[in-house]
Amino acid sequence: MRTDPLPGTGSGAAGPPAGRDSSHRSLALAAMLFAVSMTFIDQTIVAVAAPRIIDELGLSSSGMQWVVNAYLLALAAFFALGGRLSDIFGHRRVMVIGTLLFVISSVLCGCVPRGDFAQTWLIIFRALQGLGAALMFPAALAVVIAVFPVGKRGRALALFFGVSGALTAVGPLLGGWLMVWTWRAIFWVNVPIAVIALVLAAMAHIPESRRRERLDVPGAVLVAAGMGLSVLGFQQASAWGWSSVATWACIVGGLVVLAVFCRYELGVAEPLIKLGVFRDRAFTVDMLVLFFAMLAFVPVFFFASVYAQISLSASPNQAALYLLYFFIGFGIASQWGGRILDRRGARPAMKLGTALGAVGFALWANKLTHLSMHDQWPYAALAGAGIGFLLAPASTDAVNRSIGASYGEVTGLTQTVRNYAASIGIAVFGTILTHVTTDKVVDTLRSDGVPAGAAHDAARSVAEAVTGNPDAQRPTGTGHVATLMRDSMDAVRLDFAEANQWVFYGMAIALAVAFLCAHRHPGTRVTQDTPPPTPASSAQDVRGG
Repeated sequence: MRTDPLPGTGSGAAGPPAGRDSSHRSLALAAMLFAVSMTFIDQTIVAVAAPRIIDELGLSSSGMQWVVNAYLLALAAFFALGGRLSDIFGHRRVMVIGTLLFVISSVLCGCVPRGDFAQTWLIIFRALQGLGAALMFPAALAVVIAVFPVGKRGRALALFFGVSGALTAVGPLLGGWLMVWTWRAIFWVNVPIAVIALVLAAMAHIPESRRRERLDVPGAVLVAAGMGLSVLGFQQASAWGWSSVATWACIVGGLVVLAVFCRYELGVAEPLIKLGVFRDRAFTVDMLVLFFAMLAFVPVFFFASVYAQISLSASPNQAALYLLYFFIGFGIASQWGGRILDRRGARPAMKLGTALGAVGFALWANKLTHLSMHDQWPYAALAGAGIGFLLAPASTDAVNRSIGASYGEVTGLTQTVRNYAASIGIAVFGTILTHVTTDKVVDTLRSDGVPAGAAHDAARSVAEAVTGNPDAQRPTGTGHVATLMRDSMDAVRLDFAEANQWVFYGMAIALAVAFLCAHRHPGTRVTQDTPPPTPASSAQDVRGG
C-alpha cells in the first residue's frame, strides 16, 4: 500500500507544489464553491416546489416524499465511496465527473414527462443527483485542502463552509422566484452554475494526484447498504411510526450491516475507510463534535422555516429571509473560527462554538412563543455564530489528521457523519414536534368548542405541515365547526410555537453535549512544521489492525 504523502501534506510538507500562486488557489476555491453550491441549494429548493409538482404531475404526497428522500438517501449512502474514488482516481477528475452527473440528472429531472412514469422518473434522477453530489463534494473539499498550505487552510475552509452552508438558505428564496416562470427551472438553474464551476476549475490548473490502490468493492457495498437502510428508517419514521416493525427493521438492520462493515474493514489490506484514524483521540472528538452539532445545524433550516410559515404566518420567501438571521451569525463567525484554527488550533474554536450554539438555541427557543421575528433575530444569529465557529475547525482538523494524506477518504467520512446526524435530527425532532403539536392543538380546539373528531383532523393537518405543506394548517369549508376552527388559529399558531420550543431546546442540548466532547480534544495544533499525529506513522496502523 502506498503511504507516502500527497503534495502539501505529510512529514515536512509545507503546502502545495512550488509555483502555485494565490490567484490559482483563489480560482480553485471559487470553482469548488460553485460546484458544491448546487448540492446545498438542492437540499431545500425542491421542498418549496413540492405542492406545484404534485398538482401538475399528479403525484401522491408519499411519492413526493420519496422524490425528496431519494436525493438524501443516495447522498448518505455514497459519500464514503465518493471520497475513496477521489483518492484513487484523482480529486479534480472525480469532481468533474460528479458535477457532470449532477447537472445532467438535474436537466432530466426538469424534463420529467407527465403521466404514470413521472414519479419513477423523478425518483431515479433525484437519486442520481445524490450520487453525483456524493462524488462531487468530498472531491471538491479535497481539492481545496490540497491546494492550500496548512497555515492558510483554516481561512480557506472557513470561507468554503461559510459560503456553501449559507447557500442552503438560498434554496427556498430562489425556488420561490424561479417558480414564477416554471417549477422545472429549480432543476435547470444548476446548468449555468455547473458551467461556471467547470470553467473556473479548468482555469485554475488544479494539480492532480492519485493513490495507487484498489477499490474495496465489498466495503463500498456494505457501507452503502448500512447507511441507506438506517437513514431510510429514520426518514420514514414519521410516516411509518416509531412503533412500526419496518422502521426498526431498517434502523437496526442498517446498524448491523455497518457493524459488519467495520469488522470487515479491519481485516482488509486496502479498506474503503481506514478505521485506524479513530485511534487519534483528536480525530474522534472532531467526529463527535460534528455529529452532535449536525443534529441541530441541518434540521434548523427545516424546522425554523416551517415555524415561520405557520406560527408567524410568513410566506416561503419571508421564511427564507427569517433564516438569514441565522446565517448572518454563521457567516461572520465562520471566518473568525478559521482564524482561531490557524493561530491556536481547533479546540478553542470548537469550545467557543459549542458553548455559543447551546446558549443561542436555548435563548431562541425561549423567544419562539413571542411570535415576532424582531424579538428573535439576536438569538438566531447567536445560534448561527456557534455553528459557524465550530464547523470549519472541526472538519479541517479532522482532515489534517487524515491517514496517509487521504483527503478524499476522510472528507467522505466527515460528510457521512454529518449527513447521518442530520437524518437522525430531522427524524427525532420531527417526531417530537408532530406529537407535541397534535396534543396541544387538540386541547386548544376542544376547549374552544370544536368537536373531538374535527379537532383531531385539524391537529393532524397542522402536524402534516411539518412534512412540507405549509397550507395544511388552514381549515377550509363553511358552517359552525369551520368558523370555530378559523377563530382558534391564533391559539393554534401559539401551540405550534410551543411545540417547536421542544425541538429548539433539543438542539441546545445537542450542542451542550458537543461542548462536553470538545473538552476531550487534546488541543494539539496541526501546523506546517508539525505533521498531524495520525496512525499513518506505522504500516500496521494504516491497515487499521
